[in-house]
Amino acid sequence: MPLMPKRVKYRKSQRGSRKGTASRNTQLEAARVALTRNMKRKGKLWIRIFPDKSVTSRPPETRMGKGKGQPEHWVATVRPGNILFELDGVSESVARESLRLAADKLPVRTKFLGRHHVAAA
Repeated sequence: MPLMPKRVKYRKSQRGSRKGTASRNTQLEAARVALTRNMKRKGKLWIRIFPDKSVTSRPPETRMGKGKGQPEHWVATVRPGNILFELDGVSESVARESLRLAADKLPVRTKFLGRHHVAAA
């Protein structure tokens, strides 16, 4: 089940500041599946980002004008310093391996932070 908001105030959002990199909800879902499979459904997982920005596109071979296209998919803008996932209840070696597998599914560079790093941030 892809991540997307239940309801939004405005269907079509403006682009806003898109500095950094974005992660589509399909990639988040693939990362979540990789994490839960490697952890064998032990422990607890929190996804700290949520795709709440709609991306619109026009149908192919459509003439210019006539307004903005329909919402196609949802993205989460991920900037440097965001914490993407949190794990609890598994050993550090399992967490490290699970997060490495999940990071391969994402289009952003990631870094593993231990519990003592997160508490200081």
